[in-house]
Amino acid sequence: MTLILDGHPFRYEMECLCRLFYPRAKIESVSGEPREEGGGPTVYTGLKKLPEGVRVSARIRINGAEEQASEVLAPGAGREEEERRMSVLLWRLLAGASGCRPKWGVLTGVRPVKLLGRLAAERGEREAARFFREELLVSPEKTALALRTGRNQKEILARNRPDCFSLYIGIPFCPSRCAYCSFVSSSVEKTAPLIPRYVRLLCGEIRRTGEIARGLHLRLQSAYIGGGTPTVLSAEQLSAVMGAVRDGFDLSGCREFTVEAGRPDTVTPERLDAIRAGGATRISINPQTLNDEVLRRIGRRHTTAQTLSAFALARKHGFRNINMDLIAGLPGDSPASFRRTLAGVLALAPESVTVHTLSLKRAARLSQQEEEHPLAADAGAAEAMLQDADRALSGKGYSPYYLYRQSRMVGNLENTGWALPGRESLYNVMIMEECQTVLACGAGAVSKLKDPFSDRMERIFNFKYPYEYIGRYGEMMSRKDRVKEFYGGFADRLCGVPQQRG
Repeated sequence: MTLILDGHPFRYEMECLCRLFYPRAKIESVSGEPREEGGGPTVYTGLKKLPEGVRVSARIRINGAEEQASEVLAPGAGREEEERRMSVLLWRLLAGASGCRPKWGVLTGVRPVKLLGRLAAERGEREAARFFREELLVSPEKTALALRTGRNQKEILARNRPDCFSLYIGIPFCPSRCAYCSFVSSSVEKTAPLIPRYVRLLCGEIRRTGEIARGLHLRLQSAYIGGGTPTVLSAEQLSAVMGAVRDGFDLSGCREFTVEAGRPDTVTPERLDAIRAGGATRISINPQTLNDEVLRRIGRRHTTAQTLSAFALARKHGFRNINMDLIAGLPGDSPASFRRTLAGVLALAPESVTVHTLSLKRAARLSQQEEEHPLAADAGAAEAMLQDADRALSGKGYSPYYLYRQSRMVGNLENTGWALPGRESLYNVMIMEECQTVLACGAGAVSKLKDPFSDRMERIFNFKYPYEYIGRYGEMMSRKDRVKEFYGGFADRLCGVPQQRG
């Protein structure tokens, strides 16, 4: 597909819109005037200043058929409105040509709930919902889901204070690489020799981060150890990492401490004991599906029986706040099979369930080997799975409390966290709404520094791969001083913040 960009800077948004409707197409973006078009699909988007205002236009030529649309905006409409109107024109043309109407309309960003909340604060909830439906073309059901999620977040967001922060610790190792995965994680079969040194250096980074946080009088509100699969570490290594957290940070005000025990085949009594002794209050056991054939297709080296066993073991070891992750749209799955998975998970009564939609990033093996791993679930099937999840989870008393989206998701859908009342993950809400600092440790981790008195944010990137993290550790650690520099401009204002415990 050729995308022509004429007189405007909206390349990213126009590419994302084309990808919504033609996810497998290779998009070549070119700048300039309309030109003689070749045989493949062509999309033209243009912006031209006129005496009476600004004309935005879109034209598509697909399978020999051509459609176009344009409109003139009043002078001074602004870049944001010009982009939105161009997006709406192009969305409608592509929807007509493809017969597909993505449920999130022209929205391609990660955080629709955050956007809706901002609009509601400016215009009121009713007008914000109307704008979502009519001006951004979001379906009524997705608008309602975003509203419901935003309402459920309000009490959690109210707990935030200017001196609060969250801690993320990354363990970028997995037993094997899932076929859909595009995260920076390494199979332990290849990288096991790196783990002891990685853990030792990680503990040092955690302690140094804690030292900086104490010096700035920041208060830890939530902690999250993720990956990868943290439970590929031995019980002793898990104890070391969690011990470094206890040594480095004051946990007396920490409301939540989560450890991902994601792969059921890595859950053992010894690891669970180490996690519990280390102070974790929440864990995640992630089956993705309870269909063994689908598990085999996606490269998960565990079975449904192991998921059930791991969950029972966690309960036996005293865990009373367990999340479980599912994925809608996996290859070989079907709405009927997904309903059986939902029933099996709900029979376990976890405190929260996160329902993801399959996202096929370019780095994922499923994207690179489509013939070997055919995608059986199309957009309609994935949407049916999410609708079934909504009905089943709502019927058991779960409510949506955080929501985000990714690029290249099947059907341009969403990931939603559902929880029983009082069991919502504070960390998940804070990181999605970008309302507080997240200090991050480990390979591939990104610290996100949030100025509590403005919208300013700054990111500090750790080295991506474990071997880089180990080999350039000193260089990476020197970046930690940027946290002090960031807070330097308003540290005195934090000293006047009333302290709040629990």
